[in-house]
Amino acid sequence: MASLTSAVGVGNVAYMKARLITRFKDITPEGDILELVVWRLPAPVPPCTHDYKYRAVFVVNGERVIGFDNERGKGDHCHLQGQEKPYRLTSVDQLIDDLMIEVERWKNEHSPSR
Repeated sequence: MASLTSAVGVGNVAYMKARLITRFKDITPEGDILELVVWRLPAPVPPCTHDYKYRAVFVVNGERVIGFDNERGKGDHCHLQGQEKPYRLTSVDQLIDDLMIEVERWKNEHSPSR
């Protein structure tokens, strides 16, 4: 069982453990990377109201072209076409669907130039 430790509180030495829900990484023959990591936390990462910490990314030629993640102070968001946009996590299954939809969209838009 993997664990992620992160400090909680300001100036506090309290720690919380996370439980790994899923981890997936695939490298295509072209060298593109598709990776998803999701942890369940004992408490939400503010300002999120859900108890997940996650990252989902699609990397092409060493550059993140699509990403979904959450972080303390910023909450859920996605990175699409070089822009950061708000994102609302509803479930891990939906996160996977959203990632794959954006990957397929990106591939369809960029396939002739690859």
